[in-house]
Amino acid sequence: MKQAANIPLVTTIRERCRVCYTCVRECPAKAIRIAVGQAEVLPERCIGCGNCLRVCSQHAKRVYDSTPDVRDVLESGGKVAAILAPSFPAEFADIEPRRIVGALRALGFDLVCEVAFGADLVAARYRTILKERPDDCFIATTCPAIVAYVERYCPDLVPRLAPIVSPMIACARALRAIHGNELRVVFIGPCIAKKGEIAGDSVHEDVDAALTFVEMRGLLTRACLDPREVDPSDFDPPHAGLGALFPITRGLLQAARLPENLLDGDVVAVQGGGEFIPALREFQTGELKTRLLEVLACDGCIMGPGMSVDTSLFYRRGRVSQYVRERLASMAPGDWFEDMRRFEAIDLRRTFEAQDRRIAAPSTEDVQRILSRMGKTSPEDELNCGACGYSSCREHAVAIFKGLAEAEMCLPYAIDQLRTTIRDLAVSNDQLARTQEALRHSERLASMGQLAAGIAHELNNPLGVVLMFAHILKDEHGQDAELNNDLTIITEEADRCKKIVAGLLHFARQNKVMFRRIDMTELVNRCLAVMEPPEGLRVVVQHEMADRKAEMDPDQITQVLTNLVNNAYAAMPDGGVLTITTAGDDDYVRFVVADTGVGIPKEHADKIFEPFFTTKQLGKGTGLGLAVTYGIVKMHRGDIKVESNADPQAGPTGTTITVNLPRRAERLDKEAMEALIGKTV
Repeated sequence: MKQAANIPLVTTIRERCRVCYTCVRECPAKAIRIAVGQAEVLPERCIGCGNCLRVCSQHAKRVYDSTPDVRDVLESGGKVAAILAPSFPAEFADIEPRRIVGALRALGFDLVCEVAFGADLVAARYRTILKERPDDCFIATTCPAIVAYVERYCPDLVPRLAPIVSPMIACARALRAIHGNELRVVFIGPCIAKKGEIAGDSVHEDVDAALTFVEMRGLLTRACLDPREVDPSDFDPPHAGLGALFPITRGLLQAARLPENLLDGDVVAVQGGGEFIPALREFQTGELKTRLLEVLACDGCIMGPGMSVDTSLFYRRGRVSQYVRERLASMAPGDWFEDMRRFEAIDLRRTFEAQDRRIAAPSTEDVQRILSRMGKTSPEDELNCGACGYSSCREHAVAIFKGLAEAEMCLPYAIDQLRTTIRDLAVSNDQLARTQEALRHSERLASMGQLAAGIAHELNNPLGVVLMFAHILKDEHGQDAELNNDLTIITEEADRCKKIVAGLLHFARQNKVMFRRIDMTELVNRCLAVMEPPEGLRVVVQHEMADRKAEMDPDQITQVLTNLVNNAYAAMPDGGVLTITTAGDDDYVRFVVADTGVGIPKEHADKIFEPFFTTKQLGKGTGLGLAVTYGIVKMHRGDIKVESNADPQAGPTGTTITVNLPRRAERLDKEAMEALIGKTV
């Protein structure tokens, strides 16, 4: 069954791909696109050279499997010929050649022939065309990967492609001339590009399927056939001559008796992805002047990607050379010459068609814009390290423009992005930790607030009764000095209890925020005016606000300032400096209360906003001041931050408390709504 012309010769096994960009680097056609962090082979750009398959250490590349096609051919009922590429001695170096032929016959092939005879025919045609057209220059068309590259990426050179079929097609046409057009032909060799070649328009009727040596070994394994144990057999005629040297670099030239003369330069041989592209480019511009450019995508067909062995280049060359010497020693030259004359008139012509896959190059501005996106704003930033699979940063940028690459392929760029991400994560982690701590603290305060509210409501009534009867008794028995003194103590302590209960209610947020537009500096000044500092203590006020107006509850903010200033006074029993600073921006206002007092010990830092926690002496404080302050700030949707040092060895002691409040009440409403929506979602 004939395969389609647009089959993907190579695909990526996504589960295995580690995106190391080695395949991108080694692909001469740049037919591999990196998209969403995965390497994808583009069939319309792929030339089938197999470099990606050869270099992938993760075995993440898969070749189109032709074995189902071959099984269909073998089961078709007609006569089937297997034509074996001349590189087979390098693949089966440890097996006697006649047993390889026997194994193929055991698989069901009626004929087993050598492609090397087709190479002899092709070599003779090259010799003829160079003689008949002395003014023309040609590119040899024995390598299908090179033909595909020229058609796709050097379409201007298509007229220079020698109009001669490959040895595979020549062999198939010779066999059909002998056995008829009903003969089915299967090629077996080291080349992936052959799978694409047999689907070409001008040769699609010549070969039915193309197997790699890897696939051939798979067929033998599934058929439980060991080539070492089958009956040996000879190749069917016609037999090959020097064409068996074709898989070795310059084998075509030797078979055609066209030596590569370094003096006249009429013939030049080039092989490998690192050489053939510059050679084709120079041939196109005229810098390379030669009549015949023999180009191979691999270092000879013996190094093709369809080989399953891992032996060295020189060992494979030696095995092929040894086989050719043995064949030439045992062959009858007369029979070979007779076969060559017999097929002298066979049609070995073919045509080629430009399939331009070039993508228009971007402008300099486009390239620079892409480079800038990757942080490369100057030539010094272009490291050209090659880690992305491209030889330079600009080549990488061009590939991004063409849709073949991603910016994340750049290792320095990825490292910079990773560093930025790590820094952002560190900041986010720190913010999250602070938020979590604030949340835990808020949860504790909320629980205590509910308890405090309940206690306050329960205590208010009995306290009112105590106060009422204490005042009645005081009015009735005021003449008794001793009793009056006791009643005074009762009323004072009961009043003190009422203040504590009032503080509990404030802490429990039982009151509402009454927003008004106020002058922050006036509020601070007015608050300080009624709070005379103790002797030996100096107060410094710094107003740094351009816009002094803000919307908040003045009574509650006055209470916040009063609590903070009182705490600061208490922290400086031996005198010191209290500095109050006001500042702000378009969205927030803040005031900072900083003292040079004794500071807050680290073990107390997490408890200062908890109700009833105080470091003051018994009777000096209730421990509700900062708890109430915290509640008021949170009701205003602000935040409060404390920085303190109580260790003189670590630096000057003292405490700085910063309160940030939204400047406008509308902002509070918006934030509250967003928070509510967020919770609902």
